[in-house]
Order: sequence, then structure tokens, then C-alpha cells
Amino acid sequence: MWWNVYICNIVAFKNYAVPMLRISLIVLFLLSASSHAQNATLSPEDGWAHFAKVKFTSKYYKELKEHFLTPFFDSRIRAMEGTEIQLRGHYMPFEFDDKKTIVISKYPYAACFFCGGAGPESVAEVFFSSKPLKFKADQIITVKGKLKLNDADVNHLNFILTEARLVE
Repeated sequence: MWWNVYICNIVAFKNYAVPMLRISLIVLFLLSASSHAQNATLSPEDGWAHFAKVKFTSKYYKELKEHFLTPFFDSRIRAMEGTEIQLRGHYMPFEFDDKKTIVISKYPYAACFFCGGAGPESVAEVFFSSKPLKFKADQIITVKGKLKLNDADVNHLNFILTEARLVE
């Protein structure tokens, strides 16, 4: 009886396909929501996330006879220059003559750009308006300041915060 097989197939389809369709729709919804979240605008508090999107190329500097990673700042990051951003990271123990400048890293000293192989997007130079407190190596601090981008002066880092202050 062909109609009996036909009815059994319809019942089987209803029992298995409808739940699978629901699961598929849920998965599709979650994937579209996550892709929308990735394209959302980052806030100024996400300083490291902005820096991570910058592309770097190796450039040879004749006067120094050395290659350095040079950033390409796209229009999105250039639009942030001069705006106040926030960075939370590890204090790097470097000495500067003016005593108002520090280096902050997204990663601890053992894994930072200078020692552990992280990229130049993971460190920033911070210029405080007044002499900051004394920090310990790898102490986690949060700073806010105006973003200055540097793609030409190899004596400074690529990301610089000016008029910075400590956030508590």
C-alpha cells in the first residue's frame, strides 16, 4: 500500500524535521547576532582592541641601517587621533628623563613587545600632565589620555597618550 508508506514518511518528517528546523533557526539567529557584535563600533575604553586592528609592515630606515615595523593607520583609527581613550595594562619599568613618561603594555613584562614577542600594537607611551605615582614592574594600571598616532618617529612608540591621568 503506497499510501501507507507515504503517510509514514510524512509523520517521520514531522517528528524529525520540525525540531531540526527550529535548531537551525536558533543557530542562524545566534550567528547573525555574533557577526553584528563584531562589527559594532568599539568604545574609547577599548583602546587595545582599536590598536589590534592596525596593520604593520617592515620598513628599512637608512639612517639607522635597520628595519622597523611601521603602522598603517586607516581612516577609522586616524579619526580617533586627538580623542580621549582609556588603556588598562601593565606598567613597564623604563626610565625617561622627564619623569612624566611611562610605557604601558597589554601583556606582562615576560610576554610584552620588548621581551616576549607581542606586537607593537600591545604597547603605548604615556605622557602624564604631572609626575605620576611610583609604579612597580607589571603593576596593572588604567590611564586615560588623548591619542596621538606615530608612524614616522622610531624614537617613540606608535601609540601615544598625551595629557594622561591615572584612572582609579
